[in-house]
Amino acid sequence: MVLGMSLRHFTLLHVLICLAGITSGFVVAYGLVSGQKLDRWTAFFLVTTTLTSATGYLFPFHELLPSHIIGAISLLILPLAIFARYVRRLAGSWRRTYILAAMIALYLNVFVLIVQVFRKIPALKEIAPTGTEAPFKLAQLLALVVFFLLAVLADKKFRPVTTG
Repeated sequence: MVLGMSLRHFTLLHVLICLAGITSGFVVAYGLVSGQKLDRWTAFFLVTTTLTSATGYLFPFHELLPSHIIGAISLLILPLAIFARYVRRLAGSWRRTYILAAMIALYLNVFVLIVQVFRKIPALKEIAPTGTEAPFKLAQLLALVVFFLLAVLADKKFRPVTTG
């Protein structure tokens, strides 16, 4: 039991939150590269992405796993995005801080999604059973390149009017 739910139900909740964070993150990324703030989508993305990382620690575990490290990195980066967006209001260098922190947080969620897809989908597990094979590495490299390009484009295009 986790938070009064069976492990199966808690896992489903965690996955739904994660997918909501990734989906809203792509909407926010679209907004960044098209120069739009998308206030409500941004708030939803930051909340669901924070919840994704936080709820990951509620699963029973006996040893430190890579997912715990990725979750910790995300939980260190997300406050920077939140501070840059809501406290510093994207003023000056905080605009770039927000873009980088938001894109890194989204990338980390997609990184974990790719890991899970290769573990859970039989056809992908067959071609990359250990996660060290070329198809898995290629998928992760492609994701990294896509997020790097998104961050560069967002840095060029996202120039909201700031106050204060």
